[in-house]
Amino acid sequence: MVRGGHLRMSDSSIDTGSGRARDRLHEATVLHADLDSFYASVEQRDDPSLRGRPVIVGGGVVLAASYEAKAYGVKTAMGGRQARALCPQAVVVPPRMHAYAQASKDVFEVFENVTPLVEGISIDEAFLDVTGLARLSGSPADIAADLRRTVAEDVGLPITVGVARTKFLAKIASAVAKPDGLLVVDPARELEFLHPLPVERMWGVGKVTARKLHAQGIRTIGELAAEREGALAAVLGSAAGRHLHALSNGVDARRVTTGRSRRSVGAQHALGRRHKDPAEIDAALTALVDRVTYRMRKGHRAGRTVTLRLRFDDFTRATRSTTLGRATADTHVVLTAARSLLEAAMSTITMQGLTLVGVAVSNLEDGAAMQLELPYDTPPDDQEHGHEPSREHGHGYVDRAALDAALDGVHRRFGSAAVTRGVLLGRQELPSVPLLGD
Repeated sequence: MVRGGHLRMSDSSIDTGSGRARDRLHEATVLHADLDSFYASVEQRDDPSLRGRPVIVGGGVVLAASYEAKAYGVKTAMGGRQARALCPQAVVVPPRMHAYAQASKDVFEVFENVTPLVEGISIDEAFLDVTGLARLSGSPADIAADLRRTVAEDVGLPITVGVARTKFLAKIASAVAKPDGLLVVDPARELEFLHPLPVERMWGVGKVTARKLHAQGIRTIGELAAEREGALAAVLGSAAGRHLHALSNGVDARRVTTGRSRRSVGAQHALGRRHKDPAEIDAALTALVDRVTYRMRKGHRAGRTVTLRLRFDDFTRATRSTTLGRATADTHVVLTAARSLLEAAMSTITMQGLTLVGVAVSNLEDGAAMQLELPYDTPPDDQEHGHEPSREHGHGYVDRAALDAALDGVHRRFGSAAVTRGVLLGRQELPSVPLLGD
């Protein structure tokens, strides 16, 4: 294994009499491309004075840290005070979500110029399938090297690429090759590459699962692969045990998929570890719902299930959801549902503190194809229609769809700050982070 190079099998070890062995050498066609310290890299790109210096994005909670800051132990989601104590010389900058969104769009354009088979899995990473491009673009390793060079030259950002036969191995390869590297896993030596790695490298093994495995004496992926599937199921549950056992043995049938309908639209905001009063939490929730529903309407999507995501001071998490009577992209409807979920969780928030709030809308439908409602003089049944009409000063019911459309037009033309809610006046702009799966 060589960072920035390849895992290769020596010619003497190839079974030249086996067509299957020769075929396997040409199956490493899945790329996992992952931008390095994305938010921090964008800040260093746009401000040359930050290059080579430790940079922390976000003051209350670390949203991203440059590799220079990570060298001092600064990590994403760490409290800002702790991060500054570890690295006092770090430059702390406020997040600029519009800049990150544009950079992501520019990088994905590079991906799509390489191959139409691109599966985005977050704002800063994607899988690419380069099967069949050898005659046109060279080997997968050559394609990956060209992709890295193009992203660096055209977008100005470092990116790491892992190349392997499966999505699972490609993602692990990119993690091992970071930062700013390239690693190709030879299909004939996959387990040789995989098994010495710690179980924490596995996609889907977080802190809780790792602790359970460590308690069983399992610390490497090879030790996991050697366990009986039934024994793992007893510790991790049937589905998780079967899934991780298969991955640890190099079995992953998932393909790079494109054109999938978005499963949800969501955003989240880190609040920091200081005390937050209910009005501040509600303001953060309101700003997130405004942004989520604007994105839904922009994408002609409507959804039925509203989910509230919370992270507490002890880093435990909670999720609450409710399903409406019909799909909607109405800001007022989604906000009303989200506020109900927040109110139900407020006693827990009071006891445990809150460091992050997120909102997502799922069960999405094509909003452009939804039937429009006729105007009405009396309120419709709220349960049936899934929204709450509002009477303003005795002058009938507000056409909230028209109101949303008017505000969307103002925001598109003059920016998101042109018109804002009263509850947000005087408050610092709340950056929203797209949720995975968006």
